[in-house]
Amino acid sequence: MTSSTTVYLQGEIVEERVEFTLSELSRASGATEQELVLWVAEGAFEPQGEAAKAWRFSGVALYRARCAHRLTRDLGLNPAGVALALDLLEEIDSLRKHRVSSD
Repeated sequence: MTSSTTVYLQGEIVEERVEFTLSELSRASGATEQELVLWVAEGAFEPQGEAAKAWRFSGVALYRARCAHRLTRDLGLNPAGVALALDLLEEIDSLRKHRVSSD
């Protein structure tokens, strides 16, 4: 006889319209503010606002920041490597979506 296990997933759905400050994005993603500033300097993120204290990040930035944090922590990528990896991952995702929609 086989047994079944119920698995419950917990997460948050963040809309693109949601905005985060630098400190809010840091807390939500697990990345430090310093890491986020370095990633912005490398072009991994394009916040709205002139100075870091006035920056506003979109909801999409939360996913990218979490991914960037994992890339840094798990693979030891530097900020330039993180920016490149995020762009490549986004391109792969776009190509997969395009392939699925054309099938």
